[in-house]
Amino acid sequence: MNKDIFLTNSLGNKKEKFIPINKNKIGMYVCGPTVYDDPHIGNARPLVIFDVLFRILKCNFGEKNVNYVRNITDIDDKIISSSIEKNISTDQLTKKITKNFHEDCSYLKCQEPTFEPKATENISLMIDMISKLIKTGYAYFSNQHVYFEVKKFKDYGKLSNKKLDELIAGSRVEISENKKNPEDFVLWKPSKDSEPFWDSPWGKGRPGWHLECSVMSKKYLGDKFDIHGGGRDLIFPHHENEIAQSRSANENQAFANYWVHNGFITMSNEKMAKSQGNILKINDFKKKIDGQVLRLALMSAHYKQPLDWNDKLINQCQNTLNKWYESYVEIKKKVLIPEEYLSPLYDDLNTPGYIANLHQLFEKSQKGNETDKELFTSACNFVGLLTDKKEKWLESKKNKSDLPEKEILAKINERNIARDNKDYKLADQIRNELLDKGIIIEDKDGKTIWKLK
Repeated sequence: MNKDIFLTNSLGNKKEKFIPINKNKIGMYVCGPTVYDDPHIGNARPLVIFDVLFRILKCNFGEKNVNYVRNITDIDDKIISSSIEKNISTDQLTKKITKNFHEDCSYLKCQEPTFEPKATENISLMIDMISKLIKTGYAYFSNQHVYFEVKKFKDYGKLSNKKLDELIAGSRVEISENKKNPEDFVLWKPSKDSEPFWDSPWGKGRPGWHLECSVMSKKYLGDKFDIHGGGRDLIFPHHENEIAQSRSANENQAFANYWVHNGFITMSNEKMAKSQGNILKINDFKKKIDGQVLRLALMSAHYKQPLDWNDKLINQCQNTLNKWYESYVEIKKKVLIPEEYLSPLYDDLNTPGYIANLHQLFEKSQKGNETDKELFTSACNFVGLLTDKKEKWLESKKNKSDLPEKEILAKINERNIARDNKDYKLADQIRNELLDKGIIIEDKDGKTIWKLK
C-alpha cells in the first residue's frame, strides 16, 4: 500500500497531499544545467534534493513506475559568450562541461535520471511548438524573431502569485523594438554568422531558453505531468513562461500539477552569485572532502529554507560521517526501513528530521547487534550516505587531508624521536601542530596511528 506523500506546491504556496495522475507512471521534470561553466555548490542543492525525492517516489510507487527527466541546456546565449571567452567552439565547451557535470553528480552520489535529453537534439520539436503557437494566435513573428504574447495568456503570474505589472517592475525585462509589449518573451531568435544555427520557417536561428523545457518535458512526460522542480530563482520568468507556452500549445488547463522549488545557498547570509564573487565550484571540494560530506551538508536544512554554507557546517558533517562509519556494515540483502523512520521524508522532504532519525538509529546500532547496524546502514544508503565501504572511506580521509600522508608520517617519526630523547615539549608541540591540521595521533600497542578529527 502506498504511503501519503506531502509536498509544498509553489502553485498556491501550500503543502498538499501528492496525488499522482497515474500511480503506475509518475512523471517528474527538473530543470538541469545550462552547460556554459562548471557547476557550483548552488547547482548542487537541487541535484541532491530532487535525487532524494526520486528515491522516495521509487520506494513508494515502484522502481519502474517513476520517470525522472532532467535536461541539459546545450544552446544558450551564456554558452555562446563563454565559448568566445574561452576561444573554443560551443560544441567543445558543452561536451566538456556536460562531462564535468556528470562527474559532479557521481561525486554527490546522485542516481541517474530516467531520461536526460539535450536541447540541441530536440530543435525540430521546438519549431513544431512555435508553429502551433503562431497558428493559434499566442505568438507572433517580428523581424526574424518569434515572441510569445503574454497578454493572450490569462493565467500569467499565477505561479509567482503576482500581477503582470508587478512581475515586470521586479525583473530585468529585455527591451526590444521588435516586441508588441515589453513583457513578451522570445521563442526563436536569429543567429549571427559565427553562432550555431538551425533552419526554420523564420530564418536561421535558435530557440529561446524557456521553450526548450516545455518541449522536452512534453516529449517524455506528455502534455500534463505530476511534478516540476527547480531552484526558487527559476519561478520567474522561466517556469512562469513554461506554463504560459505549454498550456497554450497543448490547449489544456494544467501543465505540471505540483511545482517544487528549493531555496538558495547563502554565504554569510548573502546569496551565492557571480556578482557577489562568492561562487564555490563543486570541483573545488573534490581534492579535500568526500562527496558524501557535501551531500549531508546539502540535506542539513529543509529544502525550502536558505542554507548558509560555511566551514563549520562542513566540519560537522565530516565528523558525523566519521562517527557513522563506525557502525557501517556491508548490506548483503535488502533491509526494510520501518515507516516511523522514513516518515519525515514523506512529509515535504524533511531531510533534517530524517537525519535526526539517523542519529537515533546510530546510537541504537552502537549498543545493539549486527541487525541494528544493517538497519542503520540501509537507512543511510536510502538517502545516498554510507555508500562506500569503510576501507574506502578511511582511505579517502587520508587522501583528502591537507597534509600529504608522507608528511604526516615524517612528523610522527619526528615526534617519536623527540619522545625517545625525553623531549616531551617538542613531542607535544608536534602533536598540536598535527591537530591544528585536523590530524589526531594515538599511541597504541607500541605504535603511533593517525586519523582525521
